[in-house]
Amino acid sequence: MIKEKRNAYCGKLDETQAGKEIVLCGWVSKRRDHGGLIFVDLRDRSGIVQVVADPDATAADFKVAEDIRNEYVIKVSGVIRLRDADTINPNLPTGKIEVVASAIEVLNPAKNPPFYIQDGIDTDENLRLKYRYLDLRRPEMQRNLILRHKVTKLMRDYFDSRDFIEIETPMLCKSTPEGARDYLVPSRVNPGKFYALPQSPQIFKQILMVAGMERYFQIARCFRDEDLRADRQPEFTQLDIEMSFIDVDDILDMMEGLIQYVFKGALGADIKAPFYSMTWDDAMNNYGSDKPDLRFEMPLFDLSEVVKGSDFKVFNTILEAGGVVKGINVKGYAAIPRRALDGLVEFVGIYGAKGLAWVQVQPDGSVKSPIAKFFSEEQMAKIVAGAKAEPNDLILLVADKWNVTTQALGALRIEMAKRRNLIDPDKLAFLWVIDFPMFEYSEEDKRWVAMHHPFTMPRDEDLPLLETNPGKVYAKAYDMVLNGTEIGGGSIRIHRRDIQKRIFKAIGLTDEEAEQKFGFMMGAFEYGAPPHGGLAFGLDRLVMIMAKRSSIRDVIAFPKTKDASCLMTAAPDMVDEKQLRELHIKTSLVNKKEEK
Repeated sequence: MIKEKRNAYCGKLDETQAGKEIVLCGWVSKRRDHGGLIFVDLRDRSGIVQVVADPDATAADFKVAEDIRNEYVIKVSGVIRLRDADTINPNLPTGKIEVVASAIEVLNPAKNPPFYIQDGIDTDENLRLKYRYLDLRRPEMQRNLILRHKVTKLMRDYFDSRDFIEIETPMLCKSTPEGARDYLVPSRVNPGKFYALPQSPQIFKQILMVAGMERYFQIARCFRDEDLRADRQPEFTQLDIEMSFIDVDDILDMMEGLIQYVFKGALGADIKAPFYSMTWDDAMNNYGSDKPDLRFEMPLFDLSEVVKGSDFKVFNTILEAGGVVKGINVKGYAAIPRRALDGLVEFVGIYGAKGLAWVQVQPDGSVKSPIAKFFSEEQMAKIVAGAKAEPNDLILLVADKWNVTTQALGALRIEMAKRRNLIDPDKLAFLWVIDFPMFEYSEEDKRWVAMHHPFTMPRDEDLPLLETNPGKVYAKAYDMVLNGTEIGGGSIRIHRRDIQKRIFKAIGLTDEEAEQKFGFMMGAFEYGAPPHGGLAFGLDRLVMIMAKRSSIRDVIAFPKTKDASCLMTAAPDMVDEKQLRELHIKTSLVNKKEEK
């Protein structure tokens, strides 16, 4: 047994420490038996170092070295020595040295893991999630979590230096399901009543502004019972910020400073500010998305006026019904195979478009298109000119309702950029999207709903339209976008009871419903609520992009699957009848085991 405690870390050793006696602890990453010598790559969180077991130096413990296997937890005492020039490993930070073991102790043996504990493994994600403790042992996953730690540390430093205070808000809240579904928690001591886990600290941080805190932030856990995607989880983390006595420009400046500070501190990247800014209308019209990816060009263009009155009845019918004809120009892609074009028709159909027209501009400048016969040469020339197309370009057109057309083309734009390798993975394209519509109409509920949330302040000039034309009301709302992903969003908030009451009425809440759900908040506004606003960053999404990962599950220690379950712990799971009785709950589901 090695009596000395660990006093060094594998990845922090270098040639300046040659000759030093050390004690290491870690996991066996790889073991190689070269006859008279055994080489062990020993790994801890800091990195890997090569350990040499020589029967002359290791003596009685050489048998231990012969028996150890991958992922055994071991303790090694030995001396650091320089490697011979021809044995240096340039791919390893510690590749110039090795540790000659004098003693080896097995702290715990290990079963053969179900996948390799190394970077870049091609393994089913569900298997990785089931054995998450092994997955997190892989260096790239540990680097992701270390990056996340650095980011949150930098965030706290930034706000602390600017007189913000971090305040925790409740996890057991009142249910106010105006957005995604709430996760509900039954109250044992209040039979029949439920708490909700917070979808965000929105109401509480506004109350903190009424309380005179002025500058608040929190790295907050939030919960939403919604369908999952690569960048969504049922429980997630956001950086939550709120400030009093400010306007939109103050918040944008403060958040740009935060991004510069975090990216410089965590990645060494210099981010230029101020960020590019565009209105929501421009983002949708020009890019078909309220979170456009500006790492490449290919804007949308509108040909509605150009094709109006042509012999193509499909376009005319759509235009007469109030629709639009828009398109994109895919540079140098006129030689696309016909089968691929047919696949694009199916692609836009996913987004509700009923069809896709294309025009291939040939090398000699002539056009090839199934719709060319419906247009004169002059009209076709105007289509090519409107698309700013040149020889060898491909024009793709969608005609439908404005929202369907923009959404379909926005998705098609991204798809074409991927196929043409136009997206630079190392580029960071930040922008602000501002002036969002205050409301959007829900066909399902047959009423207006808040696009962001109902606590957002409308633009001053749009207040008179709240009762007469809510669809034309724009909000003092803003999103920060990075590489086609919304990483943060916020707004100037409503701080007056009369305006908040009008917003609730616009989304269909009666005075009684508004009072029942939000009476405490509107009541607070009557006691001197300051003008205030803020923003929340999706921490998981931000770190995902910084780590160049495609899923937020790679930057969360213990994420859920797409059906919101934890494969490692088998949560959610059934609970026994006694627990349900204590909570005054009876389920309507039949227990399959009992049914048998």
